[in-house]
Amino acid sequence: MTSRERPAWFWFGHVTLMLGTLLSIGQALAADPERELPDTGISGVYEVMVGAADAGPLLEYFAEFGFSIKNEAALDAAAAEKLYGVNSALRSIRLQNGAVDSHGLLRLLEWEQPLGPGVGYAPPETVGQRMSVMRTRDIVRLYDTFSDLRHKAGEPWFPVEPVFDDIYGLGTDHVSIKERRVGVRENAVYGRFFNHVFFQRYGYTVPGYGTINEAAPLQTSEFTHHDFIVAGDLAVVTAYYEAVLGLRAENDPVVSGDWHQGPGRVFLMEPGESHWYRGFVSPNNVCGKLKFFAARDPAHERDRRHHQRPGELGITLHSLYTPALEYVHALAVEHGLQPSPVMPNEFSERSFLFTGPDGVTWQILDQPLVNNPPPTEFELLRVNN
Repeated sequence: MTSRERPAWFWFGHVTLMLGTLLSIGQALAADPERELPDTGISGVYEVMVGAADAGPLLEYFAEFGFSIKNEAALDAAAAEKLYGVNSALRSIRLQNGAVDSHGLLRLLEWEQPLGPGVGYAPPETVGQRMSVMRTRDIVRLYDTFSDLRHKAGEPWFPVEPVFDDIYGLGTDHVSIKERRVGVRENAVYGRFFNHVFFQRYGYTVPGYGTINEAAPLQTSEFTHHDFIVAGDLAVVTAYYEAVLGLRAENDPVVSGDWHQGPGRVFLMEPGESHWYRGFVSPNNVCGKLKFFAARDPAHERDRRHHQRPGELGITLHSLYTPALEYVHALAVEHGLQPSPVMPNEFSERSFLFTGPDGVTWQILDQPLVNNPPPTEFELLRVNN
């Protein structure tokens, strides 16, 4: 079987076949704000997976952020074709940041014959773009580092200047040397093979949500959450996160825009610009959140989603894990997501893949053994810094 003769579940063409089913799902869920979610035991985002033609430079790059190799495996072209629909030999490397092993990991997929360049270096809010978020102790240092890579080394990075935002409404107009502002300073860095969002906290902390790796040269954490630039009606194309995966929607789709300091700067919104936003979180982990953004004016959106598929370069897949793999697989079948059969992946973990109508490809894994269980309760604590 060639890469052009993949099973139907590998192709984005099947998305339109699902929309009728998912529209009814979305309508049913919207009609019941007290809806019960299927008890899937699903995790937050376990891994972001990055395609590469040569993993060597990426291993050196991510080591600066504190990622080290946890394990690695290889597949020949026939096995990779069966698992991922990509007719290419594969070297797969799983990396972990510090001791955090329940979420926020990284998997490098080194393809001997990549299918394409991926979404690549692109303006903010290009459809198909993926962004992974980590906490840092010094966001100005990171901004300076990527500015130097852009202006002095001539590398294709675009760092957005950090901006302060009080995202939890913790601030006050009464300030003094002892009563200081509370919030985060955040920025985005857009690149050819990876898009970052960094944030630094002031005046508060959330235990277990962004654990700084003291050994990391750049003083950063695991990936805390992930952003997805998608197309379509968010109520429809993201309905399966509740109905199939059992994730909890933090909100129905809402309009966000340039008047919000953080998103306005991160996405470089012009005055008057806005987008749709929707977030999801696992009931089993406050970390590994998912955030989705869709343009309000599709006529002006930039679209590279055809490069958002396994086998291309850059961020192309994400993984979740569950103790109820067969149940989640049955839900995916029931709701028309056309998942692959359950089979061992390159790490001998039982798994299956599917691509949702939002264009996101997921590998669902059997629940692994973790040394540090994830936090399940969001706890915001004031600190004096």
